[in-house]
Amino acid sequence: MKILVTGGAGYIGAHVVHELISAGHNPVIYDNLYSGQRVNIPPGVPFIEGDISDAGLLDKALAGTDAVMHLAALKAAGESMTHPEKYAEKNIAGTIVLLNAMCRAGQTPAEPLNFYGFTKLKMEEICRWYSALGKIRFAALRYFNVTGYDIHGRVKGLEINPNNLFPIIMEVLAGTRTHLDIFGTDYDTPDGTCIRDYIHVSDLAAGHLQALDYILRTDEDIILNLGTSSGLSVKEAAQKAQEISGIKMDVRLKPRRPGDGAKLTLRLYSRQRKIGLAAKIFRR
Repeated sequence: MKILVTGGAGYIGAHVVHELISAGHNPVIYDNLYSGQRVNIPPGVPFIEGDISDAGLLDKALAGTDAVMHLAALKAAGESMTHPEKYAEKNIAGTIVLLNAMCRAGQTPAEPLNFYGFTKLKMEEICRWYSALGKIRFAALRYFNVTGYDIHGRVKGLEINPNNLFPIIMEVLAGTRTHLDIFGTDYDTPDGTCIRDYIHVSDLAAGHLQALDYILRTDEDIILNLGTSSGLSVKEAAQKAQEISGIKMDVRLKPRRPGDGAKLTLRLYSRQRKIGLAAKIFRR
């Protein structure tokens, strides 16, 4: 299948592209390189440099495409609270432009704590309406904190100015960042710091392909939570990284940031079944 991957030069998108190639698909990368990097584009994979707000360019990119994996979005929870207009424009309005372009191409393919989460929820609700109107089939993948890198070393570009914990820890250990800030030590958790559910990016990429396969086999929409249901606190992550590396980090305790919750992990429900790796299906 020919699959357009928006945000395909980014951290998660690059891993999804390699999973698609390994599965015998033909990905086409569509990315504005705001956070994506050219080094993440595999040789021979078509690349279109553009923004998802560019309807005309999307029309051209979607010609002959069988499906779309939409990974082009802003994702820093903290920034979403200080610059919500950027997230509304890119995550919500941009997704609508993409969905309209998909319709023209004739394809059939909760409670957020911060504005970033709100934009993602609205994107999902919009997809529900497009599906109900008979325009598309979709998989909405809800994942938590993504970490790690391709074990085969195919993804070369490191995240630029990362906001996630593990890339920041790695930069501190490598000496490219001076210290690690821990925001909030008075949360209702065992050690007072935030707890998050981490999933390896390669597992996440595999989940995207399994979601696509589900849509093709069943002609039904699907909503997935991708995670492990267990969490790791910020302090635990920092301590473990120091133990493994043998490097002492400069850790600085800061006040809470707006939009951060005490504990965000995958909730397990009684009506569920697994599809691969760490994915849980939620049928509507």
